Amino acid sequence: METEFRLLVKNAAQAVLVCAHKERYLTKAGMETIAVIENASLVIGRDGLIKAVGPATAIASQFKGATFEKIIDAEGMCIIPGLVDAHTHPVWAGDRVHEFALKLAGASYMEIHQAGGGIHFTVEHTRRASAEELLVSLKQRLQRMLRAGTTLVECKSGYGLDLDTEIKMLTVIEQARQDQPVGISSTFCGAHSVPKGKTAKEATKDIINVHLPQLKKKVENGDLHIDNIDVFCEKGVFDLDCTRAILQMGSSMGFQINFHGDELHPMNSAELGAELNALAVSHLEEVTDEGIAAMAKSKTAAVLLPTTAYMLRLKQPRARDMLNAGVIVALGSDFNPNAYCFSMPMVMHLACVNMKMSMSEALAASTINAAYALGKSHTHGSLEVGKNGDFVILQSSRWEHLIYQFGGHQELVKYVLVKGAIVYENNRTADY
Repeated sequence: METEFRLLVKNAAQAVLVCAHKERYLTKAGMETIAVIENASLVIGRDGLIKAVGPATAIASQFKGATFEKIIDAEGMCIIPGLVDAHTHPVWAGDRVHEFALKLAGASYMEIHQAGGGIHFTVEHTRRASAEELLVSLKQRLQRMLRAGTTLVECKSGYGLDLDTEIKMLTVIEQARQDQPVGISSTFCGAHSVPKGKTAKEATKDIINVHLPQLKKKVENGDLHIDNIDVFCEKGVFDLDCTRAILQMGSSMGFQINFHGDELHPMNSAELGAELNALAVSHLEEVTDEGIAAMAKSKTAAVLLPTTAYMLRLKQPRARDMLNAGVIVALGSDFNPNAYCFSMPMVMHLACVNMKMSMSEALAASTINAAYALGKSHTHGSLEVGKNGDFVILQSSRWEHLIYQFGGHQELVKYVLVKGAIVYENNRTADY
C-alpha cells in the first residue's frame, strides 16, 4: 500500500459522492438519491486520483501512519465533485450587449440573426481577432468558470464559419487545454450557421469535403485534439438532411456526436440523435414526445440550457417529461455572447426554479450526467476511487446552499481542486 499521498481533506460535514457504484450516468431514481457521506474525509494520491473517500474515522484508521503533501481541515464544510459544464461557446471577440437591449424591446433571436446580427456579428469580430487576443479572453473566461466550481468544460468553435478561422479557434482551445487547470472537451462546430453568400447545402459540402478532412489531418499530426462534432440543426440554418450528413462524416472520423437541436422549432433533432447514437443533443426546447422516447431508448443525453430559455424568453425545456421518460438529463451554461453566464451554480438554480428539477437532480445533471454527455464519466463527475481528484470545497455545512443561494457561489466556494491540487482559493468568508 502507498504511504505517501498528495492530499488529505478531513472532517468534512458532508462529502457528496453523487455516485457510489461506478455508474456512467444517473436517470431519475438515481438522481433523486445521490450518495452523500456525513462527517467524511477524502484522500488523493500523488497521481491526482482519488484513493479513498468515506467516514472520517474509517479514513483516519485506514491511513494511519501515511504522509500527505497537504492536509485541509474541512470541518463545517462540504465536498462536491467538480462541476461539469456540458455546453459552452467561449472563444469569440466582440460582445453583443447591444443585442440584449433589442431582445428586451421584443426582437426575437431569429429576427436579429436574419438582420445580420447574432452569430454573424460575432463571426465578423472573431475573424478579425488574432489568436493571441482570443487566447487571452478564453483564459479569462475559463478562470471565471473555475472560480464558480467548474473543473471540466466543453468548448466549441463555430464563430469562424471558414476553415482558417475555425482552425484558429480550435488551436486556441488546444492551447488552453494544455496550460489551463480546467479540463476541456473540444468541439468542432463549423456548422454553427450558414456563411454569408452560401446556401446550407453549399456550406454542408464545404464542411464535409474541405473542413473535416483538413481537421482530421491536424488531429492525426497531433496539432489539434477534437472530441466532438456539432451542428446547429434549425429552421433557416441546417436542416435534418444536412445535419445528418455532417454528423455522420464527423463520426466516421472518430468524433463524438454532440449537437444543437429542437431549440426554436421542432426539427426532429432528438429522433436524429437517437438514430445516429449521438452522445448528446443540446437545447431541446421544442422536442417532441417521440424524440424524448427515442433519446431514452438510445441513451443519448439531453443537455438542457436553462440560461438560454431564460434570456431569450423561450419555452422552458421539458426536464420533468424527460426525467420521467428515463432520459439522461445534463446541464450546461451555454456561455456565449447571447447567454452570458459563467456559473453552473446559477444554471442549477434556474433548472430547479424554471424547469422544476430538484436540487439533487440538478447536481447530478451538472456532474456525472454532464460528464457522460462529454464521454468523460469514467474519469469525472463523481467522488469515487480511481477518478480524477477534481472537486470543490464549500463554506457550508450543507451542499444545497450552492443552489439555494442564487449568485452566492462567490462566497460559498472555498477551494477548487483539480487532480488534488488547489487551483483556486477564496479568502472571503461566507455568511449563510
